Amino acid sequence: MAERNVVPVAIRRTDGGLEIRWDAEGHTGRYPARPLRLACPCAACVDEMTHRPLLDPASVPDDIRPEAVELVGAYAIRVRWSDGHATGLFTFESLLAGCPCERCSA
Repeated sequence: MAERNVVPVAIRRTDGGLEIRWDAEGHTGRYPARPLRLACPCAACVDEMTHRPLLDPASVPDDIRPEAVELVGAYAIRVRWSDGHATGLFTFESLLAGCPCERCSA
C-alpha cells in the first residue's frame, strides 16, 4: 500500500491560531493557538527518550498567538510564537491526524 502524501491546500495564520484547508472540497481544520503551542513536539517541550512533556502549561500565556508560519520541506510547518518559541516542527500528517473539525472529531 502506497503512503499518502499529506499536503494541505492552504494554511492561514490568525491571531487565534491556524486555519488549515486540507483539500479542495473544503475540509478545514481550525487549530486554536494555545492548545497547538502546548502540543509542540520539539526537544525543549517533550523529552526525546520518554516522550514525557517538559513544557509547563502555566508558562504559556492564554493569549499566545502564532506570529509567523513557514513551510519545512513538503512535510511540515514551523510556527514562530508570540512567546518567542520557534523550534517545533508540526508535520502535516500529525496535524491532519489531530484535525479538530467536526468531521474528524466525530
